Amino acid sequence: MAPFNVLSCEIGGEHSYLMEYYSRCKAGEPLIGRELETLLDTLMEDMQDPEYRFELTEPHKRIRFIETKCKLFEAPFAGKPFLLELFQKAFIEAVYGFQLYDMEWGQWVRRFQQILLVIGRKNGKTPLLAALALAEFFCGETGLKIMCASNDYEQADLCYQAIDSMREESRSLEKVTRKNIRGIYFGNPKQKKKKGKFSRQNKAQIRKMSAKSGAKEGRNLGMVIVDEVFEMKDDSTVMPLIQSLSTQKEPLYFEITTEGFTQDGYLDNRLKYARQVLRGEVEDNRLLPWLYTQDSEKEVWQEEKSWQKSNPGLGSIKRWGYLRSLVAKAKLSKSERAFVLAKEFNLKQNNAQAWLEESVIVNPAAFDLEEFRGCYYLGAADLAETTDLNSVKASFLRPGDHKKYTIQMYFIPEAKADADLFENDTNREKKDYRQWEREGLVTILPGNEVDGEAVAQWFIDLYTQYGMTPYKIGYDNWHAKGFAKTLEEYFGKEVLERVPMDFAALSSPMRSLEADLKTKGIVYNNHEIDAWCLRNTAIRTDNIGRIMPVKVQGRSSNRIDGCLTFIICQYLHQQYGGKLRELIE
Repeated sequence: MAPFNVLSCEIGGEHSYLMEYYSRCKAGEPLIGRELETLLDTLMEDMQDPEYRFELTEPHKRIRFIETKCKLFEAPFAGKPFLLELFQKAFIEAVYGFQLYDMEWGQWVRRFQQILLVIGRKNGKTPLLAALALAEFFCGETGLKIMCASNDYEQADLCYQAIDSMREESRSLEKVTRKNIRGIYFGNPKQKKKKGKFSRQNKAQIRKMSAKSGAKEGRNLGMVIVDEVFEMKDDSTVMPLIQSLSTQKEPLYFEITTEGFTQDGYLDNRLKYARQVLRGEVEDNRLLPWLYTQDSEKEVWQEEKSWQKSNPGLGSIKRWGYLRSLVAKAKLSKSERAFVLAKEFNLKQNNAQAWLEESVIVNPAAFDLEEFRGCYYLGAADLAETTDLNSVKASFLRPGDHKKYTIQMYFIPEAKADADLFENDTNREKKDYRQWEREGLVTILPGNEVDGEAVAQWFIDLYTQYGMTPYKIGYDNWHAKGFAKTLEEYFGKEVLERVPMDFAALSSPMRSLEADLKTKGIVYNNHEIDAWCLRNTAIRTDNIGRIMPVKVQGRSSNRIDGCLTFIICQYLHQQYGGKLRELIE
């Protein structure tokens, strides 16, 4: 191994970016978390371990290739050279610089075969790995096959398209390569040279696949990039890809991701293993766990400078102002907070934590139903399975008043209402529905299931008894056939509005509901079952920050039907609130 000098950051007289990064981090600029600091300490020790070699030839070849041949392709940097940040160069040196002696191959080979990079959003992870893929394509072995993969095809395509866009931006790379619907290959039809590494003689290729793609087995890959593994529930996507690398002398398997929301999923298990390796509890000298993580949630709110720990590109790739605005929003909204902590700061969030605080749920304000006699309203229904709770609501507006006034009713079959509270599993939530019936909070229907027509009758009774007319009634068509038919015959088909139970439909109204509840903008007479349903509600977040309701973990037997009808009402207010207000003013 070449002479080693930590103080001068040199190996054999050549500057090491990894050693420079280590020295700067130890000096406190930039800040890094304990997990990355532990890794860097270990790597510095490994540089002096005779079991390993640390050479700069291969990493610096990739760094030079990226900075001289690769160009950025997105505004505001499109067409400009890809000049790597120090943390990116250090990462490349760590991946490509370490070697160990492989008895089976009888030679020194690249040490790290599996790399886990966890880093906050918008820190350039996809462009970096795209550039590394191109560098490996051109600088690596002839015939190298590269695969971009993810949980879904769209996500896998992001890395693939980044590679292709970077290739097209560079005239020297584009003129010796070609692309078709299957992948990227060497051998541009216009080039004169028909032999050599950059011609069709080289059968290297870059392709993409998703978890839904078939025929994952049987591939002979040399480099795999799996993007956003936080969405994966298990290892069914990645294991065939890892196995496809088994014939290679120096395979490269990258997993790049932020934290996510999938509980007990693939990333949870992967990080658990990676942290065991970092702590020395498990010996695995082939895994490089490069984790940009915070040391606590508390420091996110109290120490702005600590944001560098999960966002090494702050100030150069990612803007401070952008992150400040996200944190400001997160302080005001629990749904925003969960997404920001997971995606910007790599702090694992439990989707199944309660959504709303008690002070937000409770609203002592009240009104009399007679105040809205003869008025139009927006209605909502959540129709559950046979023995479950069913919820309906009507939401009214007053002229010159921003608040929404809500009346409600719940329906339950007598088989559930009369089940033994302690011995019968039919009433798993252990609620006294007969007492709620005496208080006028729930309607108990005869038999073993709730009849949709009986639920629809509640809206009809509002019209016949109070002259209240529905402008729209929102519902999910699951279990709603009899319900919808009854209302269609009475009020007309145009009154009914199907509301899908998915992220796209529910995210915005759920955020609106949270805001209205916080400002006491929804008056619901502090209905006991409504409040119970709101307490039982948690949020589920997707990879772009959209939310929808789920049950709080540990309360799977409890109900959130009343929260769903609140959200459906909000959905209708967003769509038709303006027209309803025109009718009443």
